[in-house]
Amino acid sequence: MIVVYRIFIKWIVKILFVCSSVIPSVIATAHPVEFSDSTLNYCDSLTTIHCFQTADVGMIPLTTKADMHDRSPLDSAINSIGQSSPPIEQKTLAPESDSLGVFDMFTNLPSDWYNWSKQTFTVDNIPLLSAFGVMTAAMVVSDYELWQPAKKIYAKSKFVRDVSDRFVDVGDGKFQFGLAVGFGLYGVIFSDKKALRTASQVTEVILACGTVVQLHKHITGRESPFTATTRTGNWSLFPNQIDYHKHVPHYDAFPSGHIATAMATMIVISENYPNQKWIKYIGYPAVALVGVGLTTTSIHWVSDFPVGIALGYSFGMLIAHRYDKADGQTANSLLAPNIGFSALSDGTPTIQLTWKW
Repeated sequence: MIVVYRIFIKWIVKILFVCSSVIPSVIATAHPVEFSDSTLNYCDSLTTIHCFQTADVGMIPLTTKADMHDRSPLDSAINSIGQSSPPIEQKTLAPESDSLGVFDMFTNLPSDWYNWSKQTFTVDNIPLLSAFGVMTAAMVVSDYELWQPAKKIYAKSKFVRDVSDRFVDVGDGKFQFGLAVGFGLYGVIFSDKKALRTASQVTEVILACGTVVQLHKHITGRESPFTATTRTGNWSLFPNQIDYHKHVPHYDAFPSGHIATAMATMIVISENYPNQKWIKYIGYPAVALVGVGLTTTSIHWVSDFPVGIALGYSFGMLIAHRYDKADGQTANSLLAPNIGFSALSDGTPTIQLTWKW
C-alpha cells in the first residue's frame, strides 16, 4: 500500500508540474502580451522557465533553472502553484454624480453661469425669450390694476396679512438656507449621500440664481409698488449704484428674487427626490403663494414674476441635472416649455407656456 501510495503521489506531482509549466505557455500564446525591453532583459537574466504579468507588479519569476536543481519536484510544483498571484480586486469608481466635494457649491458657480448663458441665449430659444418679453410687457401695462385689489385685501384682512407675510419670508433666502442645513445634518447623521447632495445643490442654486437676479436688478432699476412714483413704477436703466444702495426699494423690483429663489429650491429638491411626487404638489402652490404675498404686501409687481420664475426653474434644472447624460438628454432640453397661443373666454389672445415633468 505504501508503494502504491508513493507511486500515486509521484504521478500527481508530475501532472501538477506539467500543468504549471504548460498552461501559462498556452495562455501566453492565446493572449500575447507585449513586454518592454527592460522586462525581457530581466526575464533573460533569470533564465526563467515562465513568467506572468500582473496589473501592478509587472513581471514576476515563478521558478528558475537554478532553483529546480535545489528543490524536489514536489517543492517545485508547490512553489509554482503557490506563487500564483491572487486576483487583483478592481475598484470601481463612484459615479461622478455621487462624488461630492465640500466646496462644490462654490467652485461650481462659474461653470453654472457659463452653462446657463450658453443654454439660454441660443437661436433655438429666441421664440421662448420673445414670449417672456411679450408676456412681461403685457403684464407691465396692467400691473396697477392687478396690484390695487391685492393691496386692498391685505389692508382689510388680518388673515391675508398673516399668510402673505409668512410666504414672503419663505422666499427671502433664509428659509432655503435653513432647508439646506436640514438636509446637510440629515445626510451627515444618517450617511445619506442624496441628502448631502441636495443640501449642496440648494446652496449652490441660491447663490448661482441669486447672482443673476441681482445683476438684472442693478441693470433695470425698477421701483417697487410701495415706493412707485409712477402708475406702474419708474424704470431707471443702469442706475447710479450709490443711489441704488442708499434707496434699494426704488430700484430692485425687477425681477423678483423671492420667487426665483423659491422656484429654484423647489426644483432642486423635487428633482433629487423624483419618486416623492408630493413635493411638487406642495411646492408649486407654495411658490404661487409666495407670489401672492409679494403682490399683496406691495413689494413686487405681477410683471416681476415671469422672469423670476424662469430664472429659478432654469437654474434649478441645470444644477439638479448637472451629470445627467442618459438618452442624450441635457439640462437644456429640460428648460424650454412648449409655446402656443390660446384665448380667454372673452376672446382675449394669450400666450401659453407649458412645462412637462
